[in-house]
Amino acid sequence: MHLFPTQPSSVVDIGAGSGRDAAALARCGHQVVAVEPTSELRREGQRLHGALPIEWVDDHLPALNVLRRAKRQFDIVLLTAVWMHLDPQEREAAMEAIAELVADNGRVFLSLRHGPIPEGRRMFGVSADETLRLAAGHGLRCIHQAEREDMLGRTDISWSFLALGRLPASG
Repeated sequence: MHLFPTQPSSVVDIGAGSGRDAAALARCGHQVVAVEPTSELRREGQRLHGALPIEWVDDHLPALNVLRRAKRQFDIVLLTAVWMHLDPQEREAAMEAIAELVADNGRVFLSLRHGPIPEGRRMFGVSADETLRLAAGHGLRCIHQAEREDMLGRTDISWSFLALGRLPASG
């Protein structure tokens, strides 16, 4: 959180679910776009947080076509517990899309889950190193990396947290 801007900024929460993070950021004065492809979760987020100025968008990784066609850019791109749902080819395409969404001097925040994959879930192993290599290939550099145990106390699960920065375009 120490890397989040304190002044109101434009934020996109990709894979927003029911909007917990989007709502917290909107309450802090940020202009928030919540991207959620699952209509049930999007509707629940709108119901729970309808009083907040959150723009809900039906779009999805890896392409994020709705946001990219609109040529949207954001100061903050947030991906909380979504990256491991993409296979390696989808992660490459997604990083390209994400890089297009980051404004000059903008930041990307990702959390990466490590541990056994629950049966019946579409999840893939993902490392911080791989994610940082993908990011570097798209003009994003690591400005912070942290590891943490699972917040729910699961001993076989851990998390990596990455903050990536976009350098301003030279010109």
